[in-house]
Amino acid sequence: MSLKNPVSQETESPVLSIGPLELESGDRLTDVELAYERYGKADAPVILVCHALTGNQLAVGSKEEPGWWAGLIGDDCPIDTKHYQVITFNVLGGCHGSTGPASINPDTGKEYKQTFPPVTIRDMVNAQFEALRRLGIQQLEAVVGGSLGGMQAYEWGLLYPTFMKKLFILAATPYLSDYGIAFNHIGSKAICSDPAFNGGNYVSNTALQGFEIARMTGMVTYRSGTLFQQRFDRSQAKEDRYDIQSYLDHQGAKIKERFDANSYLYLLEAMNNHDIGKKRGGWEAAAALYKAPIYTISFEHDLLYPESLIARFSALAPQAEHYHVTTDFGHDGFLVEFERWGQWIKEKLDT
Repeated sequence: MSLKNPVSQETESPVLSIGPLELESGDRLTDVELAYERYGKADAPVILVCHALTGNQLAVGSKEEPGWWAGLIGDDCPIDTKHYQVITFNVLGGCHGSTGPASINPDTGKEYKQTFPPVTIRDMVNAQFEALRRLGIQQLEAVVGGSLGGMQAYEWGLLYPTFMKKLFILAATPYLSDYGIAFNHIGSKAICSDPAFNGGNYVSNTALQGFEIARMTGMVTYRSGTLFQQRFDRSQAKEDRYDIQSYLDHQGAKIKERFDANSYLYLLEAMNNHDIGKKRGGWEAAAALYKAPIYTISFEHDLLYPESLIARFSALAPQAEHYHVTTDFGHDGFLVEFERWGQWIKEKLDT
């Protein structure tokens, strides 16, 4: 499939069927679909962008509704779409058009919900590889991803080591720490313990207060205490309510409008099980297996993906460079302040 006009910048956001897919668990999905965004000139080198936990395929978006990496990707941006085309898939197990728990099971005619098989980061990458093949893409200029997207980038470099020229891994470690698993567990427990969850057979997200709590818990880990203090400083719009409380309530309510709770649970579990060393002799041995140059970025105050582990991985990988960003945003630094680190990506991408 090519873009509508190979001369001008265009955006597509269709859904692609890739047929059956064997999963790491041994389960088999009979008809997998992946929703994706494709932006740029059809004949330009391809960069694959991988999204984070509650992200989607709209990394660039539109002028009316900018995507979650608009400003990093676009004309004259660090990932310059005058020179590259960018493809982003909604992950397998997601809920923005790709096959996941909210999809219809073709064997039953009903939503999968909790009958959906477990998916792993490797399953996500294998599905994307098949989708790229069907799009006629035989080589990637780079794979770029942050957080859950960074986990995918790690696996891309091991599952298909010569398929890309470069890897850019932001705010992600070679395995998820016990600290990260702990917070994911709190979020999962909050959702599953909600009576309205009903074993995954809820009528809609609207009634799921546990989902709100899960999101609020996550938000606390994504930003630093310093940033919260700077932004809220114990301020109160109402006498009996702090602004930080209103902010978290807002974030909890908003997630229910745009994300499926079952999908959230499945992706948390995929993150928990992320470990590049699984069946490869441990993560340190796996680090030596990469063929493509790797560029890692860590962010100060990142509670979930510490700089020390990312830098250690980079020291072990054959062709790796590491860049640390000083920021008060913590883990969410990979979504903001492009002026602090985007130029480094541009320099390495264009080298």
